[in-house]
Amino acid sequence: MRELYIKQKVFSLSGKFTVKDQDENDVYYVEGSFMQIPKTYTIMDTARNEVAHITKKTFSFLPKFFVEVNGEDVLTIKKEFSFFKSRFTMNATGIEVKGDWWDMDFDVIRDGESIGQVSKKWFSWGDSYRVEIFDEEMEAIIISLVIAIDCAKADQEATSTLAFGN
Repeated sequence: MRELYIKQKVFSLSGKFTVKDQDENDVYYVEGSFMQIPKTYTIMDTARNEVAHITKKTFSFLPKFFVEVNGEDVLTIKKEFSFFKSRFTMNATGIEVKGDWWDMDFDVIRDGESIGQVSKKWFSWGDSYRVEIFDEEMEAIIISLVIAIDCAKADQEATSTLAFGN
């Protein structure tokens, strides 16, 4: 098992951050496009090789995010139309997410077996998402999934702030 941490609210103006292991060593680098359409995030390993790519669909009535890992589409997150509470749906190829993925407390399942677990971790070098990887072959997909959800959440919060002036 491998344990990784993604610092919460990492989407700053620069759009750059790292994913760290339990010893606080950098494992992945994430770079976002700043003031660019479409908005994208690239996930790279420590040798700066691209591992995954997240793209927010532009000119869409409701937000939609696409995730590619090794050139393959593996995940789509899209906002559903609702009048009250925001609702998002997720479609992941061959992967199921059980639990509260919007609040970052869930298991990642493949073929009925848990391959990863995500939870919000408090009081560890700032509030973070703790990502436990049980199947290291799926690490890039699991990390991409967590970052895509966080990106969708950040986008939702920015939209709410603009709409309601909070």
